[in-house]
Amino acid sequence: MKTIIKNKNTISEKDNIIILSNKKSKLTNFNLSSEEKKYVNKQQKLNKEIIILNQYTRKIIIINPEDKNNDSLNSERIRCLGDEVLNEIINFESITVENIEQGTISTYNFLEGLSLGNYTFDNHKSKKEKEKELTIYVYNNNDKNIAEIESIANSVRLTKDLVNTPFSHLKATDLARLAKKAGEESGFKTTIFNKKKIQSLKMGGILAVNQGSIDEPTFSILEWKPKNAKNTKPIVLVGKGIVYDTGGLSLKATKNGMEFMKVDMAGAGTVIGAMHAIATNKIPKHVIGLVPATDNRPSGNAYAPGDVVTMFNQSTVEVLNTDAEGRMILADALSYAEKYNPELVIDLATLTGSAANTIGHFGIVSMQKNARNQHDNLEKIGHKTHERLAEMPFWDDYDELIKSDIADIKNIGGAFGGAITAGKFLSNFINYPWIHLDIAGPAYVTTKYNYRGKGATGMGVRLLYNYVKEY
Repeated sequence: MKTIIKNKNTISEKDNIIILSNKKSKLTNFNLSSEEKKYVNKQQKLNKEIIILNQYTRKIIIINPEDKNNDSLNSERIRCLGDEVLNEIINFESITVENIEQGTISTYNFLEGLSLGNYTFDNHKSKKEKEKELTIYVYNNNDKNIAEIESIANSVRLTKDLVNTPFSHLKATDLARLAKKAGEESGFKTTIFNKKKIQSLKMGGILAVNQGSIDEPTFSILEWKPKNAKNTKPIVLVGKGIVYDTGGLSLKATKNGMEFMKVDMAGAGTVIGAMHAIATNKIPKHVIGLVPATDNRPSGNAYAPGDVVTMFNQSTVEVLNTDAEGRMILADALSYAEKYNPELVIDLATLTGSAANTIGHFGIVSMQKNARNQHDNLEKIGHKTHERLAEMPFWDDYDELIKSDIADIKNIGGAFGGAITAGKFLSNFINYPWIHLDIAGPAYVTTKYNYRGKGATGMGVRLLYNYVKEY
Protein backbone atom coordinates (compact mmCIF):
# COMPACT_ATOMS: atom_id res chain seq x y z
CA MET A 1 0.00 0.00 0.00
CA LYS A 2 1.31 3.42 -0.94
CA THR A 3 1.36 6.20 1.63
CA ILE A 4 0.75 9.86 0.80
CA ILE A 5 1.30 12.56 3.44
CA LYS A 6 -0.35 15.98 3.22
CA ASN A 7 -0.89 18.95 5.54
CA LYS A 8 -4.40 19.96 6.53
CA ASN A 9 -5.84 23.02 8.30
CA THR A 10 -9.39 21.86 9.07
CA ILE A 11 -11.03 18.78 10.59
CA SER A 12 -14.62 17.76 9.96
CA GLU A 13 -16.84 15.65 12.24
CA LYS A 14 -16.66 12.83 9.69
CA ASP A 15 -12.87 12.62 9.57
CA ASN A 16 -11.25 9.53 11.05
CA ILE A 17 -8.63 10.92 13.38
CA ILE A 18 -5.55 9.84 15.31
CA ILE A 19 -4.74 11.98 18.34
CA LEU A 20 -1.17 12.02 19.62
CA SER A 21 -1.41 12.75 23.32
CA ASN A 22 -0.42 11.68 26.84
CA LYS A 23 -2.23 10.93 30.07
CA LYS A 24 -2.35 14.61 31.02
CA SER A 25 -3.76 15.76 27.68
CA LYS A 26 -7.13 17.47 27.63
CA LEU A 27 -9.39 16.15 24.88
CA THR A 28 -11.85 19.03 25.12
CA ASN A 29 -11.79 19.87 21.40
CA PHE A 30 -13.15 16.50 20.26
CA ASN A 31 -16.68 16.61 21.70
CA LEU A 32 -16.37 13.33 23.57
CA SER A 33 -19.40 12.13 25.46
CA SER A 34 -19.22 11.53 29.20
CA GLU A 35 -19.15 7.78 28.58
CA GLU A 36 -16.33 8.14 26.10
CA LYS A 37 -14.35 10.24 28.57
CA LYS A 38 -14.84 7.61 31.28
CA TYR A 39 -13.67 4.90 28.89
CA VAL A 40 -10.57 6.88 27.90
CA ASN A 41 -9.70 7.54 31.57
CA LYS A 42 -10.09 3.86 32.38
CA GLN A 43 -7.86 2.80 29.49
CA GLN A 44 -5.25 5.38 30.49
CA LYS A 45 -5.16 4.00 34.03
CA LEU A 46 -4.54 0.58 32.49
CA ASN A 47 -1.58 2.12 30.60
CA LYS A 48 -3.11 1.39 27.21
CA GLU A 49 -1.08 3.11 24.53
CA ILE A 50 -3.75 2.80 21.82
CA ILE A 51 -7.32 3.73 22.76
CA ILE A 52 -10.06 3.33 20.14
CA LEU A 53 -13.41 5.11 20.07
CA ASN A 54 -15.89 3.93 17.46
CA GLN A 55 -18.33 6.75 16.76
CA TYR A 56 -21.25 6.72 14.38
CA THR A 57 -19.56 8.64 11.57
CA ARG A 58 -15.89 8.08 12.34
CA LYS A 59 -13.21 6.38 14.40
CA ILE A 60 -11.07 8.25 16.93
CA ILE A 61 -7.77 6.64 17.90
CA ILE A 62 -5.89 8.10 20.86
CA ILE A 63 -2.16 7.38 21.12
CA ASN A 64 -0.61 7.59 24.60
CA PRO A 65 3.03 6.50 24.25
CA GLU A 66 4.74 5.01 27.27
CA ASP A 67 7.52 7.28 28.55
CA LYS A 68 10.82 5.36 28.31
CA ASN A 69 12.85 8.17 29.95
CA ASN A 70 15.17 8.03 26.95
CA ASP A 71 14.77 10.23 23.87
CA SER A 72 15.86 7.64 21.31
CA LEU A 73 13.76 4.87 22.88
CA ASN A 74 10.76 7.21 23.08
CA SER A 75 11.16 8.00 19.38
CA GLU A 76 11.33 4.30 18.51
CA ARG A 77 8.27 3.50 20.63
CA ILE A 78 6.28 6.17 18.79
CA ARG A 79 7.38 4.68 15.44
CA CYS A 80 6.24 1.25 16.60
CA LEU A 81 2.86 2.65 17.64
CA GLY A 82 2.53 4.12 14.16
CA ASP A 83 2.93 0.61 12.79
CA GLU A 84 0.63 -1.00 15.36
CA VAL A 85 -2.23 1.36 14.59
CA LEU A 86 -2.19 0.28 10.93
CA ASN A 87 -4.35 -2.73 11.79
CA GLU A 88 -7.08 -0.33 12.92
CA ILE A 89 -7.10 1.72 9.72
CA ILE A 90 -6.34 -0.98 7.15
CA ASN A 91 -9.52 -0.30 5.17
CA PHE A 92 -9.34 3.49 5.38
CA GLU A 93 -8.53 5.63 2.39
CA SER A 94 -7.48 8.52 4.62
CA ILE A 95 -6.76 9.39 8.22
CA THR A 96 -6.06 12.71 9.94
CA VAL A 97 -3.30 12.95 12.55
CA GLU A 98 -3.34 15.69 15.16
CA ASN A 99 -0.61 16.13 17.74
CA ILE A 100 -2.01 17.95 20.79
CA GLU A 101 1.27 17.60 22.67
CA GLN A 102 3.67 19.11 20.14
CA GLY A 103 7.16 19.34 21.52
CA THR A 104 6.87 16.25 23.72
CA ILE A 105 5.60 13.73 21.19
CA SER A 106 7.11 13.57 17.71
CA THR A 107 4.67 13.69 14.83
CA TYR A 108 7.63 12.92 12.56
CA ASN A 109 8.43 9.63 14.33
CA PHE A 110 4.79 8.52 14.37
CA LEU A 111 4.40 9.19 10.65
CA GLU A 112 7.68 7.36 10.01
CA GLY A 113 6.36 4.22 11.67
CA LEU A 114 2.97 4.55 9.97
CA SER A 115 4.39 5.00 6.46
CA LEU A 116 7.26 2.50 6.81
CA GLY A 117 4.95 -0.16 8.20
CA ASN A 118 2.51 0.31 5.32
CA TYR A 119 4.32 -2.09 2.97
CA THR A 120 3.50 -5.37 1.24
CA PHE A 121 5.43 -7.40 -1.32
CA ASP A 122 3.07 -9.32 -3.58
CA ASN A 123 4.81 -8.88 -6.94
CA HIS A 124 4.80 -12.60 -7.61
CA LYS A 125 1.35 -13.58 -6.37
CA SER A 126 -1.12 -14.61 -9.06
CA LYS A 127 -3.99 -13.03 -7.16
CA LYS A 128 -3.24 -9.67 -5.63
CA GLU A 129 -5.27 -6.71 -4.68
CA LYS A 130 -5.04 -3.50 -6.60
CA GLU A 131 -2.58 -1.29 -4.75
CA LYS A 132 -4.37 0.96 -2.32
CA GLU A 133 -3.32 4.43 -1.29
CA LEU A 134 -3.48 5.64 2.29
CA THR A 135 -3.54 9.43 2.55
CA ILE A 136 -2.38 10.77 5.90
CA TYR A 137 -3.49 14.32 6.60
CA VAL A 138 -1.44 16.12 9.24
CA TYR A 139 -3.45 18.78 11.07
CA ASN A 140 -1.89 22.01 12.26
CA ASN A 141 1.59 20.74 11.61
CA ASN A 142 4.69 22.68 12.67
CA ASP A 143 7.35 20.20 11.51
CA LYS A 144 8.97 21.46 8.30
CA ASN A 145 10.50 18.02 7.67
CA ILE A 146 7.21 16.14 7.30
CA ALA A 147 7.45 16.35 3.51
CA GLU A 148 10.56 14.18 3.42
CA ILE A 149 8.95 11.26 5.28
CA GLU A 150 7.00 10.11 2.24
CA SER A 151 10.10 10.21 0.03
CA ILE A 152 12.23 8.31 2.54
CA ALA A 153 9.50 5.67 2.92
CA ASN A 154 9.48 5.28 -0.87
CA SER A 155 13.27 4.85 -0.85
CA VAL A 156 13.05 2.21 1.88
CA ARG A 157 10.28 0.54 -0.16
CA LEU A 158 12.66 0.48 -3.16
CA THR A 159 15.34 -1.26 -1.11
CA LYS A 160 12.86 -3.77 0.32
CA ASP A 161 11.50 -4.54 -3.15
CA LEU A 162 15.02 -5.17 -4.46
CA VAL A 163 15.99 -7.43 -1.55
CA ASN A 164 12.69 -9.35 -1.61
CA THR A 165 12.93 -10.03 -5.35
CA PRO A 166 14.04 -13.62 -6.09
CA PHE A 167 17.13 -14.42 -8.12
CA SER A 168 15.00 -15.67 -11.00
CA HIS A 169 13.92 -12.05 -11.48
CA LEU A 170 17.04 -10.20 -10.36
CA LYS A 171 20.33 -10.99 -12.07
CA ALA A 172 23.29 -8.61 -11.78
CA THR A 173 22.25 -6.89 -15.01
CA ASP A 174 18.72 -6.43 -13.60
CA LEU A 175 20.12 -4.84 -10.44
CA ALA A 176 22.15 -2.41 -12.54
CA ARG A 177 19.11 -1.60 -14.68
CA LEU A 178 16.95 -0.92 -11.62
CA ALA A 179 19.69 1.25 -10.11
CA LYS A 180 19.67 3.31 -13.30
CA LYS A 181 15.87 3.57 -13.15
CA ALA A 182 16.09 4.78 -9.54
CA GLY A 183 18.59 7.40 -10.66
CA GLU A 184 16.30 8.59 -13.44
CA GLU A 185 13.47 8.94 -10.91
CA SER A 186 15.44 10.78 -8.25
CA GLY A 187 18.18 12.63 -10.12
CA PHE A 188 21.46 10.77 -9.61
CA LYS A 189 23.64 9.73 -12.56
CA THR A 190 24.33 6.04 -13.22
CA THR A 191 27.26 4.52 -15.09
CA ILE A 192 27.29 0.74 -15.63
CA PHE A 193 30.39 -1.31 -16.39
CA ASN A 194 29.74 -4.60 -18.23
CA LYS A 195 31.94 -7.70 -18.04
CA LYS A 196 34.25 -6.53 -20.83
CA LYS A 197 34.90 -3.26 -18.98
CA ILE A 198 35.42 -5.10 -15.68
CA GLN A 199 37.95 -7.37 -17.42
CA SER A 200 39.79 -4.36 -18.85
CA LEU A 201 40.04 -2.90 -15.34
CA LYS A 202 41.37 -6.25 -14.05
CA MET A 203 38.93 -6.46 -11.16
CA GLY A 204 40.07 -9.93 -10.24
CA GLY A 205 37.83 -10.36 -7.20
CA ILE A 206 34.61 -9.74 -9.12
CA LEU A 207 35.74 -11.85 -12.06
CA ALA A 208 36.78 -14.77 -9.84
CA VAL A 209 33.40 -14.94 -8.08
CA ASN A 210 31.64 -14.65 -11.44
CA GLN A 211 33.61 -17.52 -13.05
CA GLY A 212 31.01 -20.12 -12.10
CA SER A 213 28.06 -18.15 -13.43
CA ILE A 214 26.37 -18.13 -16.83
CA ASP A 215 25.30 -14.52 -16.18
CA GLU A 216 27.54 -11.49 -16.55
CA PRO A 217 28.67 -9.32 -13.63
CA THR A 218 28.14 -5.56 -13.45
CA PHE A 219 29.78 -2.68 -11.66
CA SER A 220 27.48 0.32 -11.21
CA ILE A 221 28.54 3.84 -10.28
CA LEU A 222 25.80 6.06 -8.86
CA GLU A 223 26.68 9.73 -8.47
CA TRP A 224 24.79 12.64 -6.90
CA LYS A 225 26.77 15.86 -7.35
CA PRO A 226 24.58 18.96 -6.93
CA LYS A 227 26.01 22.35 -7.81
CA ASN A 228 25.60 23.46 -4.18
CA ALA A 229 27.46 20.50 -2.70
CA LYS A 230 29.04 21.50 0.60
CA ASN A 231 31.78 18.84 0.59
CA THR A 232 34.84 19.14 -1.68
CA LYS A 233 35.61 15.43 -1.37
CA PRO A 234 32.80 12.92 -1.92
CA ILE A 235 31.30 10.47 0.52
CA VAL A 236 31.40 7.04 -1.12
CA LEU A 237 28.90 4.29 -0.30
CA VAL A 238 29.77 0.73 -1.36
CA GLY A 239 27.21 -2.08 -1.38
CA LYS A 240 27.77 -5.82 -1.77
CA GLY A 241 25.70 -7.01 -4.73
CA ILE A 242 25.77 -10.80 -4.62
CA VAL A 243 22.36 -11.38 -6.22
CA TYR A 244 22.44 -15.04 -5.26
CA ASP A 245 24.94 -17.04 -3.27
CA THR A 246 25.18 -20.82 -3.43
CA GLY A 247 28.57 -20.68 -1.73
CA GLY A 248 30.17 -21.69 -5.02
CA LEU A 249 32.20 -24.89 -4.79
CA SER A 250 32.11 -24.45 -0.98
CA LEU A 251 28.41 -25.23 -1.30
CA LYS A 252 26.03 -24.03 1.42
CA ALA A 253 23.68 -26.34 3.23
CA THR A 254 20.15 -25.93 1.90
CA LYS A 255 18.27 -25.79 5.22
CA ASN A 256 18.34 -22.31 6.71
CA GLY A 257 20.94 -21.28 4.22
CA MET A 258 20.62 -21.24 0.50
CA GLU A 259 16.89 -20.48 0.30
CA PHE A 260 17.51 -17.02 1.72
CA MET A 261 20.48 -16.16 -0.45
CA LYS A 262 18.57 -13.77 -2.70
CA VAL A 263 19.19 -11.49 0.28
CA ASP A 264 22.94 -11.37 -0.29
CA MET A 265 22.63 -8.17 -2.34
CA ALA A 266 21.04 -6.23 0.55
CA GLY A 267 24.14 -4.02 0.86
CA ALA A 268 23.71 -2.99 -2.77
CA GLY A 269 19.96 -2.52 -2.29
CA THR A 270 20.61 -0.30 0.73
CA VAL A 271 23.06 1.88 -1.20
CA ILE A 272 20.60 2.27 -4.08
CA GLY A 273 17.79 3.18 -1.65
CA ALA A 274 19.97 5.66 0.22
CA MET A 275 21.13 7.32 -3.02
CA HIS A 276 17.48 7.54 -4.11
CA ALA A 277 16.53 9.30 -0.84
CA ILE A 278 19.53 11.66 -0.96
CA ALA A 279 18.88 12.71 -4.55
CA THR A 280 15.08 12.96 -4.16
CA ASN A 281 15.49 15.33 -1.23
CA LYS A 282 18.29 17.21 -3.00
CA ILE A 283 20.72 16.95 -0.10
CA PRO A 284 23.60 19.37 -0.85
CA LYS A 285 26.37 16.76 -0.60
CA HIS A 286 28.49 15.03 -3.21
CA VAL A 287 27.81 11.31 -2.78
CA ILE A 288 28.91 8.34 -4.88
CA GLY A 289 27.53 4.81 -4.69
CA LEU A 290 29.49 1.80 -5.94
CA VAL A 291 27.69 -1.50 -6.57
CA PRO A 292 29.74 -4.55 -7.64
CA ALA A 293 27.30 -7.31 -8.59
CA THR A 294 27.32 -10.96 -9.58
CA ASP A 295 25.96 -14.30 -8.42
CA ASN A 296 28.14 -17.01 -6.92
CA ARG A 297 27.49 -20.46 -8.40
CA PRO A 298 29.42 -23.72 -8.88
CA SER A 299 30.36 -24.96 -12.32
CA GLY A 300 33.29 -26.43 -14.16
CA ASN A 301 34.80 -22.97 -14.44
CA ALA A 302 34.09 -21.83 -10.87
CA TYR A 303 36.90 -20.47 -8.74
CA ALA A 304 38.08 -23.06 -6.25
CA PRO A 305 39.48 -23.35 -2.72
CA GLY A 306 43.25 -23.06 -3.04
CA ASP A 307 43.14 -20.57 -5.95
CA VAL A 308 45.16 -17.36 -5.84
CA VAL A 309 43.42 -14.28 -7.24
CA THR A 310 45.07 -11.01 -8.28
CA MET A 311 42.82 -8.15 -7.22
CA PHE A 312 42.15 -4.72 -8.76
CA ASN A 313 44.87 -3.14 -6.58
CA GLN A 314 47.32 -5.88 -7.72
CA SER A 315 47.51 -7.57 -4.33
CA THR A 316 47.00 -11.33 -4.18
CA VAL A 317 44.43 -13.35 -2.24
CA GLU A 318 44.51 -17.05 -1.42
CA VAL A 319 40.97 -18.40 -1.62
CA LEU A 320 40.31 -20.90 1.17
CA ASN A 321 36.53 -20.75 0.97
CA THR A 322 34.51 -19.73 -2.09
CA ASP A 323 31.60 -18.87 0.21
CA ALA A 324 33.60 -15.89 1.46
CA GLU A 325 32.84 -14.23 -1.87
CA GLY A 326 31.28 -10.94 -0.76
CA ARG A 327 34.58 -9.62 0.54
CA MET A 328 36.20 -10.48 -2.80
CA ILE A 329 33.90 -8.22 -4.83
CA LEU A 330 33.86 -5.53 -2.14
CA ALA A 331 37.65 -5.45 -2.12
CA ASP A 332 37.76 -4.45 -5.79
CA ALA A 333 35.10 -1.79 -5.23
CA LEU A 334 36.93 -0.39 -2.19
CA SER A 335 40.16 -0.18 -4.16
CA TYR A 336 38.31 1.55 -7.00
CA ALA A 337 36.87 4.09 -4.54
CA GLU A 338 40.37 5.49 -3.98
CA LYS A 339 40.25 7.20 -7.40
CA TYR A 340 37.67 9.64 -5.99
CA ASN A 341 39.98 10.79 -3.15
CA PRO A 342 37.01 10.31 -0.79
CA GLU A 343 36.38 12.10 2.45
CA LEU A 344 34.84 8.91 3.81
CA VAL A 345 33.90 5.47 2.50
CA ILE A 346 31.14 3.38 4.08
CA ASP A 347 30.56 -0.15 2.86
CA LEU A 348 27.49 -2.25 3.64
CA ALA A 349 27.22 -5.99 3.25
CA THR A 350 25.42 -9.09 4.42
CA LEU A 351 28.94 -10.32 4.97
CA THR A 352 29.07 -12.86 7.79
CA GLY A 353 26.90 -15.22 9.77
CA SER A 354 29.21 -14.32 12.64
CA ALA A 355 27.76 -10.78 12.76
CA ALA A 356 24.20 -12.10 12.83
CA ASN A 357 25.08 -14.64 15.53
CA THR A 358 26.73 -11.94 17.65
CA ILE A 359 23.92 -9.37 17.90
CA GLY A 360 20.95 -10.90 16.06
CA HIS A 361 18.72 -8.63 13.97
CA PHE A 362 18.63 -5.78 16.48
CA GLY A 363 21.48 -3.74 15.02
CA ILE A 364 24.43 -3.47 12.68
CA VAL A 365 27.94 -4.75 13.37
CA SER A 366 30.45 -1.99 12.62
CA MET A 367 34.20 -1.46 12.33
CA GLN A 368 36.28 1.55 11.37
CA LYS A 369 39.75 2.58 10.35
CA ASN A 370 40.99 6.18 10.32
CA ALA A 371 37.39 7.33 10.90
CA ARG A 372 36.94 7.61 14.67
CA ASN A 373 34.98 10.88 14.60
CA GLN A 374 32.89 9.85 11.59
CA HIS A 375 31.98 6.56 13.23
CA ASP A 376 30.99 8.33 16.46
CA ASN A 377 28.70 10.61 14.46
CA LEU A 378 27.23 7.66 12.56
CA GLU A 379 26.62 5.92 15.89
CA LYS A 380 24.66 8.96 17.11
CA ILE A 381 22.54 8.87 13.95
CA GLY A 382 22.05 5.15 14.58
CA HIS A 383 20.45 5.89 17.96
CA LYS A 384 18.32 8.62 16.40
CA THR A 385 16.97 6.30 13.67
CA HIS A 386 17.12 3.16 15.83
CA GLU A 387 19.43 1.57 13.27
CA ARG A 388 22.05 1.08 15.92
CA LEU A 389 25.73 0.18 15.58
CA ALA A 390 27.59 -2.40 17.61
CA GLU A 391 31.27 -1.62 17.08
CA MET A 392 33.63 -4.59 17.12
CA PRO A 393 37.28 -4.43 18.25
CA PHE A 394 39.71 -3.99 15.41
CA TRP A 395 42.93 -5.02 17.14
CA ASP A 396 46.10 -5.73 15.18
CA ASP A 397 46.05 -9.29 16.56
CA TYR A 398 43.35 -10.18 14.03
CA ASP A 399 45.68 -9.31 11.13
CA GLU A 400 47.69 -12.43 11.89
CA LEU A 401 44.64 -14.62 11.23
CA ILE A 402 44.39 -13.68 7.55
CA LYS A 403 48.08 -13.95 6.62
CA SER A 404 48.74 -16.40 3.83
CA ASP A 405 51.76 -18.63 3.22
CA ILE A 406 51.52 -18.33 -0.56
CA ALA A 407 49.75 -14.97 -1.20
CA ASP A 408 49.49 -11.55 0.43
CA ILE A 409 46.38 -12.52 2.43
CA LYS A 410 43.77 -15.28 2.59
CA ASN A 411 40.02 -14.75 2.37
CA ILE A 412 39.02 -16.35 5.69
CA GLY A 413 40.57 -16.14 9.14
CA GLY A 414 39.51 -19.32 10.92
CA ALA A 415 36.82 -20.32 13.41
CA PHE A 416 36.80 -17.26 15.67
CA GLY A 417 36.00 -13.59 15.16
CA GLY A 418 34.57 -14.17 11.68
CA ALA A 419 32.95 -10.76 11.34
CA ILE A 420 36.14 -9.04 12.48
CA THR A 421 38.51 -10.99 10.24
CA ALA A 422 36.20 -10.24 7.30
CA GLY A 423 36.55 -6.56 8.16
CA LYS A 424 40.31 -6.98 8.48
CA PHE A 425 40.39 -8.52 5.03
CA LEU A 426 38.61 -5.46 3.59
CA SER A 427 40.91 -3.06 5.42
CA ASN A 428 43.76 -4.24 3.17
CA PHE A 429 42.06 -2.48 0.27
CA ILE A 430 41.50 0.97 1.75
CA ASN A 431 43.68 4.05 2.09
CA TYR A 432 41.17 6.59 3.39
CA PRO A 433 38.76 7.03 6.32
CA TRP A 434 36.55 3.94 6.23
CA ILE A 435 33.57 2.42 8.05
CA HIS A 436 32.44 -1.16 7.53
CA LEU A 437 28.82 -2.13 8.27
CA ASP A 438 27.89 -5.82 8.39
CA ILE A 439 24.09 -5.95 8.01
CA ALA A 440 23.76 -9.73 7.89
CA GLY A 441 21.54 -9.72 10.98
CA PRO A 442 18.97 -6.98 10.31
CA ALA A 443 18.73 -6.94 6.50
CA TYR A 444 16.13 -9.72 6.36
CA VAL A 445 13.94 -11.24 9.07
CA THR A 446 11.69 -14.29 9.00
CA THR A 447 9.17 -12.93 11.54
CA LYS A 448 7.62 -9.46 11.67
CA TYR A 449 9.94 -6.87 13.19
CA ASN A 450 7.62 -3.94 14.04
CA TYR A 451 7.39 -1.30 11.27
CA ARG A 452 10.28 -2.98 9.43
CA GLY A 453 7.94 -5.85 8.58
CA LYS A 454 8.73 -9.43 7.59
CA GLY A 455 11.33 -10.23 4.92
CA ALA A 456 13.52 -7.36 3.80
CA THR A 457 13.68 -4.56 6.39
CA GLY A 458 15.43 -1.77 4.47
CA MET A 459 17.57 -1.16 7.53
CA GLY A 460 20.47 1.14 6.72
CA VAL A 461 18.69 3.46 4.28
CA ARG A 462 17.53 5.89 6.97
CA LEU A 463 20.88 5.61 8.72
CA LEU A 464 22.85 6.60 5.62
CA TYR A 465 20.37 9.27 4.53
CA ASN A 466 20.37 11.03 7.89
CA TYR A 467 24.14 10.76 8.22
CA VAL A 468 24.74 12.36 4.81
CA LYS A 469 22.11 15.01 5.54
CA GLU A 470 23.68 15.98 8.87
CA TYR A 471 27.33 15.28 7.97
